[in-house]
Amino acid sequence: MPEESYRRPSWDEYFMEVCGAIAKRATCDRGRSGCVIARDHQVLATGYVGAPAGLPHCDEAGHQLKKMLHEDGSVSQHCVRTVHAEQNAICQAAKRGVAISGATVYCRMTPCRTCAMMLINCGIVRIVCERRYHDGAESEAMLKAAGVALEFVRDEIEKYDKQ
Repeated sequence: MPEESYRRPSWDEYFMEVCGAIAKRATCDRGRSGCVIARDHQVLATGYVGAPAGLPHCDEAGHQLKKMLHEDGSVSQHCVRTVHAEQNAICQAAKRGVAISGATVYCRMTPCRTCAMMLINCGIVRIVCERRYHDGAESEAMLKAAGVALEFVRDEIEKYDKQ
């Protein structure tokens, strides 16, 4: 029986796999997310979900959940103890003096509203997400209006506890 031929991953598949590896360092089990910022087939910066340096992580101290009331009357819960993966990746680029304008971001789910605004202002031109975020409609609209390409590997919503 002949062996299957090897299929080299596309650049998007490659960077999403790197993103998955980075997410293993995340310290909030509600959304163990990672982020890769890449341009010209090179990783520029990475980040994962975690508390600010020197502060306790969710895995140590538990979640710091806040409820958000939306215009339609629905309520969602968000953990505010951690810095998001996208924010940490942007911070790492800034700390090291790495320009990320014109780059692509790879992440686990649709960036939240704040992350979307930051990515727009950083000059990110494309975002590839593994799945949709349960509260991502506003971000999706904002990114579209700003001309940032947004793509999903799976057109489904990321599920986790206490959403």
